Amino acid sequence: MESTPTLTIAVYGSRHQGENAEAIFNLLRELSERGCRLLVHSKLMNHLSELIGQRFAETINLYGTSSDSRFDADLALSIGGDGTFLRTARWVADKEIPILAINTGNLGYLTAFDISETGLIADTLFSGKFKIENRSLLKIDVDGHSLDIWPYALNEVAVLRNETASMITVDTLLDGDDLASYLADGLIVSTPTGSTGYNLSVGGPVVQPTSPTLVVAPVAPHSLTMRPLIIADSSELTFTVTARSETFKLSLDGNYVTLPCGLSFTVSKAPFVVRVIQRIGFNFADRLRHKLLWGVRT
Repeated sequence: MESTPTLTIAVYGSRHQGENAEAIFNLLRELSERGCRLLVHSKLMNHLSELIGQRFAETINLYGTSSDSRFDADLALSIGGDGTFLRTARWVADKEIPILAINTGNLGYLTAFDISETGLIADTLFSGKFKIENRSLLKIDVDGHSLDIWPYALNEVAVLRNETASMITVDTLLDGDDLASYLADGLIVSTPTGSTGYNLSVGGPVVQPTSPTLVVAPVAPHSLTMRPLIIADSSELTFTVTARSETFKLSLDGNYVTLPCGLSFTVSKAPFVVRVIQRIGFNFADRLRHKLLWGVRT
């Protein structure tokens, strides 16, 4: 009889887990008892060890710790909220390891399970009764300038004015052709995954997560004719920013860098995806109703 292959699980989590520490410990203990090898991010490992004590390291089947992306695993757990999921995606990077998101926060729009569902989470992973959605990312290339942050975004890329009252002008090319000169506080390029984030707050549309599209949405535009625009995710956008100030901000999923005005950069679809584990039977419409209260009458 063939033995069941050992499952290696990479675990990333928020370091604000005071009231959830015991539940997380129970989940990791359950996975360990079922034979999983756990590779825990070093910061989370230190955090849980402080909260749980010596029994944490003594109980779980610790395969190792890692503070960077130089690891391999069969799947990853993201324990926290939506921000934690974005950081988990950066940790996994281009490995395309499936990620299961577990909510210990508030909304948890991107999460599939709640931390209270310990047994169900383990049963789901070992039974294989789940589906995997591929989520596209954005890739940023800056002419003659290296970024100090990961040059990919799962939610959105935002071009924003610096700390000044003046607006910026964002000259925009779509596949090399003139699209518009946006005079605004900023401009957002959103993936379908990020359509319910910053994009939604500026009046952009909610997009089905697996749709092969991007949304271009201005932030507080000077002209009423500037509206959110949906384009194919095979498109390439080129931006050049001018302003009264010498610099502007470029945000990738909330991670900022300051760049000089006059610099050109491109935004396009990344060559890899984030693979997200979802419950069987839980679909996009359910998520809208349960997480965003879509159509609920008040």
